[in-house]
Amino acid sequence: MPASDRFEWLFRGVSEIFPHQPDATDPAENLAQRIAQTDRPLRVKLGIDPTGADIHLGHSIPLRKLRSFQDAGHTAILIIGDFTARIGDPTGKSEVRNQLTPEQVTNNALAYLDRVRPILDFDTPGRLEVRYNSEWLSKLDLGQTLELLSTMTVSQMLAKEGFALRYARETPIFIHEFLYPLMQGYDSVAVQADVELGGTDQKFNLAVGRDLQRHFGLTPQFGLLMPILLGTDGVQKMSKSLDNYVGMGEDALSMYSKLEKTPDSIIKDYFTLLTDIGLDSPVERLRQAIPDNPRAAQKLLALEIVTQYHGRDRALQAQADAIALITKPGHNAGGDSIPEFSLSVVNFPAKIFQILSVSGLCSGSNDAKRQIQGGAVKLDGQSIDNIDLTYDDATALVGKVLQVGKKRFKRLVN
Repeated sequence: MPASDRFEWLFRGVSEIFPHQPDATDPAENLAQRIAQTDRPLRVKLGIDPTGADIHLGHSIPLRKLRSFQDAGHTAILIIGDFTARIGDPTGKSEVRNQLTPEQVTNNALAYLDRVRPILDFDTPGRLEVRYNSEWLSKLDLGQTLELLSTMTVSQMLAKEGFALRYARETPIFIHEFLYPLMQGYDSVAVQADVELGGTDQKFNLAVGRDLQRHFGLTPQFGLLMPILLGTDGVQKMSKSLDNYVGMGEDALSMYSKLEKTPDSIIKDYFTLLTDIGLDSPVERLRQAIPDNPRAAQKLLALEIVTQYHGRDRALQAQADAIALITKPGHNAGGDSIPEFSLSVVNFPAKIFQILSVSGLCSGSNDAKRQIQGGAVKLDGQSIDNIDLTYDDATALVGKVLQVGKKRFKRLVN
């Protein structure tokens, strides 16, 4: 049986494995062979820096791959970067990151662990180690730190994409930032990782881990890179700042309402990366089975993902609530009958209470403020409680449903 068939769970959704010689029988060059020939569970590392309290579905992708390794009998090593978070990963950053206090890191780490519990197996003995990298990094003395620094040249470090761009723009690069990839790489030495998971933007850091393991006389790990998830707009990577994200800690209705609007262009990627549903063209199968409901695939996707985080019952209730949100008495469910409001008549920048007033959902600005303060206003199922919430333009609003109470709602359009 071809390795790609035998290890479908391994290759699903993966952007790159390195080193990777698919026809090689050498377990040092072929991860599938390493798995097939090993006489012990592999140690599979994923590091997360608790630089913030919220994580979204994009962060779940390597976590889900880590769970696949657990289910295949291997040991997941989840490293909480409580020490490295004080520096902050400079990858993709155009300037130095603010250093966090130990208290901020601790609080964020607790929030992260709470978010990942629906994904990882915390219960089966031997399947998970949660480690904090302050355990070993805080104990490095100056001599050991100098040894780490001696393994890499300045030119090698400047080859890192973010550093190269900042250097070309003459944006300051601080010496402590050079330590970040070395520290992350040293994590692989400390836990003796066989495999390290990361996003495609982490290849440099994972490669440093291989180099340091070789330096300290260990077998170099494999690097396994997962793609960066596009956001719900289908254009830019998922990001809270771009308001195109689905938070792993969001309530069931908010998650469902966002996911059922997933653009066709990215829905197969969402099925591949965020669910365990088979890859035999679920979108096409659903369209053939339910030709009069072109959004059936989106509904299945939303139901499946919400179930992962909230359970089947709450997911089904969220689906029912989402239908009720956009259904008027006497009309069929599906959203076609929802009244629309054109944002072209709004003078931006505009506060949310002004939009409520102009749209006719409220009788005036004072009524809109009362409704917001009373918790009756939602945007795409997500409560709004800030009367001064301001939108610079219509970009973040188009296509969303603005609701007041249980019966007043309008879809916002250009």
